[in-house]
Amino acid sequence: MSDKVTLTSRERAIKCAALALDKKAFNVKVLEIRELSSIADYLVLATGRSDKQAQAIADSVKQGLKKYGKALDIEGLKEGNWIVIDYGDVIVHVFHEDLRRYYNLDELWSNAPSLEIPMEYLWEGKEG
Repeated sequence: MSDKVTLTSRERAIKCAALALDKKAFNVKVLEIRELSSIADYLVLATGRSDKQAQAIADSVKQGLKKYGKALDIEGLKEGNWIVIDYGDVIVHVFHEDLRRYYNLDELWSNAPSLEIPMEYLWEGKEG
């Protein structure tokens, strides 16, 4: 019998966003792509201001989701400028600011509906 707690794709995507926000990622978006692509159900896009912050964000996601199962693949963690964490149903992209602007996945997936991230996870605009 498995002790692993399972998450729906939607719950996993929101959890990834929350863990990224916990490390002060900014411009975090959760896009539902299941109707547009077969690669995953959700994309989570997050930005860090430095390679080190991007690595910390990715590590937070990886460690925070460990109890729900391992990532299928992680690319770019050593370099830290564009990190991709693939959970099968959810793909997390953690970018350095310049690369996010350059590759512009936000525009590429502009037809995908965004999920609202619960207010309790958001920090932008709250730092007094």
